[in-house]
Amino acid sequence: MAATSEVPSTIPSGQSSALAGLGARRVTPEERVAALMDGLHSILENAIESPSHWQVLLDASANLWRYSGGNVALLMMQMAQRGTEDPTLVAGYKEWERHGRTVLRGEHALWVIAPRTARLQQMLLPDGTRQRIPVGEKLPGGAVDEGKKTLITGWRGQAVFDVSQTQGAPLLVPRSSKSSVEAPQLWESLAGVARSHGFSIQVTDAQYGLTSGFTDFAQRHVQVGGWLNPEERIAVLAHELGHVLLHGPDDNVGKLYGSSVDHRGLAEVEAESVAYTVLKAHGIDRGPQSASYLSGWADAVIEAEHSAAGSDSSRRQPAARVDIAKSVLSRITAAAKQILEVSDPPGLGGKVPAAEVSAKVNNPESYAGLEQPGEPSRGLEISGP
Repeated sequence: MAATSEVPSTIPSGQSSALAGLGARRVTPEERVAALMDGLHSILENAIESPSHWQVLLDASANLWRYSGGNVALLMMQMAQRGTEDPTLVAGYKEWERHGRTVLRGEHALWVIAPRTARLQQMLLPDGTRQRIPVGEKLPGGAVDEGKKTLITGWRGQAVFDVSQTQGAPLLVPRSSKSSVEAPQLWESLAGVARSHGFSIQVTDAQYGLTSGFTDFAQRHVQVGGWLNPEERIAVLAHELGHVLLHGPDDNVGKLYGSSVDHRGLAEVEAESVAYTVLKAHGIDRGPQSASYLSGWADAVIEAEHSAAGSDSSRRQPAARVDIAKSVLSRITAAAKQILEVSDPPGLGGKVPAAEVSAKVNNPESYAGLEQPGEPSRGLEISGP
């Protein structure tokens, strides 16, 4: 009998004592979520202390960019603790069935954190207050219907499996390599993201000797150094897009980043991490210099936020550096996803496409002896045993 998502998973130990032993017994949903959150906490503690650990998280995020940063970290941890390769394509048990693949006998689920949601009816009462009631309930007299909203009511563990844990019909997956990157096309797609947010692009020598890139929120333009080669221009533009998406004057965190030189440093960590992830997804490796040291910046953020709060005791304060790392990872992966959805890198971002439009090999024998079917422009690889 094949493993199913109902089978208790073996959540590996090693990152957190809270994860140890859960695979030996059936756990409650609350225990599972708590263990996953503790495991994520441990991963982020390592990442905030070591540039190499942070870079590993970014590498995984570039491959699994359709997933949140927290879930990327959890998937990577669980696969590594099982002594297997990094996750590449991840889906639920029934989703794999829809793609003609089944979970191998004896495989245990990987776990990610997913929201619990509820559909509610929002209404405006005669006294000017707003309330939400379950969909289908009758509105009180005088209330104005403001439409239905889906709200997150909590969190749950969701069972998924990597393609390496399945067998069946192979999937054709676009393969990422630096040789497949077309600089003009990538540049234009990144510029399109900037324009969609109301920014123009200026390739100029005006900043020569000062900085290779600059984002001006007042004038709504991004400057990129005209003296740079095409790949360097792409890297700078990707970095500036990180600022465009994360550090605008209307963003509360972005405002605070401008409160001190030290705090501004974390904005640079975020922007460079966005650029690193986007370029890596497109097969461009900028090297370890992009994995910035986060620990000092997190300390600076905590100090700056306490200073900015001043006498406002109601202002929420970060509890620890790991909270900063969690926030940064969430922000950069969300920004990278916005960019990658437009720039469309090779690969599937960790999620298989809808079954009705996925590319399958219906007759795998026809590809016997070939490294890949045909000679597509971006390359294909057959994923799965």
